[in-house]
Amino acid sequence: MSRRFLVCALIAAAALSLVPMRSRGADKTVLELQRDVAGLADQVRLLKESQDKQFTAITVLVQQALDTSRTSNNGVAVIQSNLQQSLRDLESKIVAPVAGLSTRLDGIDQDLRALQQSVADLNNVMGKLQGQLTDLNNAVKILQTPAPAPPAGGAATPAGAAPEVPTISATDLYANANRDRGSGKYDIAVQEYQDYLKYYGNTELAPAAQFYIGYIHLYQKNNEEAVKDFDTVLEKYPDDPNRVPQAFFYKGMALQSLGRRNDAAKEYRELIDRYPKSDLATKSCDQLVAMGLHCPAPKAPPAKAPPKKKKQ
Repeated sequence: MSRRFLVCALIAAAALSLVPMRSRGADKTVLELQRDVAGLADQVRLLKESQDKQFTAITVLVQQALDTSRTSNNGVAVIQSNLQQSLRDLESKIVAPVAGLSTRLDGIDQDLRALQQSVADLNNVMGKLQGQLTDLNNAVKILQTPAPAPPAGGAATPAGAAPEVPTISATDLYANANRDRGSGKYDIAVQEYQDYLKYYGNTELAPAAQFYIGYIHLYQKNNEEAVKDFDTVLEKYPDDPNRVPQAFFYKGMALQSLGRRNDAAKEYRELIDRYPKSDLATKSCDQLVAMGLHCPAPKAPPAKAPPKKKKQ
């Protein structure tokens, strides 16, 4: 209950006490009303005392909460200060070594780059030396080649005549042929590959030179010449692991363009049989299927004979 109600109750009690006594019944009613007002006043007093106690308890709890909050804030501040100090100490201990390590890593990186450059330069020098050795070996072979026999008419070879010697190294000649082939100068590239085979037909790149001649003829749709060129690869360089599979496949392509379907299928099957795990074997199988033919399964390797039992 509010104070306003309490004041009203007290005023009513005072007013009733001032009312004159007119009759006995009225006096009894006034007494009961005074008793009720007095009881109501007691309830108001008790309620006020209860509210005062609760307010006091709430005040104490709020004060305790404030004290706890201040203590917590102080604790957080102390922890934050300690953490910041620890971070500063850790930074002072780590930054300098990390900076030194970064400097050392930069130095190592520069040393590695210098080493890589040195290795690249060394590889270039080795490549040039290898080319020079190849040229020297080919020149020696040419010089050791016996002079051709005199013609049947009996005319002797002119005095002082020497065998024909190439005017360009094997490395440069092959590189020129590849460059002209890549730039679309196919006729010049064919001539350069043929010159390479003429002077350096026994080198490691000779199978590739012969293959590219056939490849250019195939590209120019000169399929008859392409078939002959690829046959030369298969006949003169049968053990070359890179160019022989290519010669089989592109010979099949040339034969297929000429309408020689069965001959082309024979080349594709030979490739699948000899090089079953190569990418060109898969392409050969696709070509056979496109022609409506069966793609043969690769032959299984021969089974090993069981070991012989030792006699007891």
